[in-house]
Amino acid sequence: MDKQFMEMALDLAREAAAEGEVPVGCVIVKDGQVVGTGRNRRETGKSALAHAEIEAIANACKTLGGWRLWQCTLYVTLEPCPMCAGAIVNARIPRVVYGASDAKCGACGSVCDLFSMDFNHKPQVDKGVLEKQCSEILTDFFKKLRQKK
Repeated sequence: MDKQFMEMALDLAREAAAEGEVPVGCVIVKDGQVVGTGRNRRETGKSALAHAEIEAIANACKTLGGWRLWQCTLYVTLEPCPMCAGAIVNARIPRVVYGASDAKCGACGSVCDLFSMDFNHKPQVDKGVLEKQCSEILTDFFKKLRQKK
């Protein structure tokens, strides 16, 4: 099931790329059903907060009628940054699945590991699901961006 939901996150990342956004997509699942989705919208929203995970968490909270997402799994194409990792902790999401690692800003083990710190909640992390596809969409996006300049 992890690959199926990561494919959905990749579709959202492709939508972000088509809008000129860094291609990151996120899906939140409860009991096998998608309850929240998000994609990167920092440029279109003119907001540093408009990350895929933040949008998906807000969407899932609205769908489920509460802020505790303790029965959900979050799938995201790129390793969460510190802001998103903090939101995951605060939403009590028990499991995070990501595709590509982020050597510049990843907060699930690449730069730091916020989930290993003494917070009240420690999500399980599974990394590398469809890693090649998740990495390629980012590499292709930035390659095309550099060619335009």
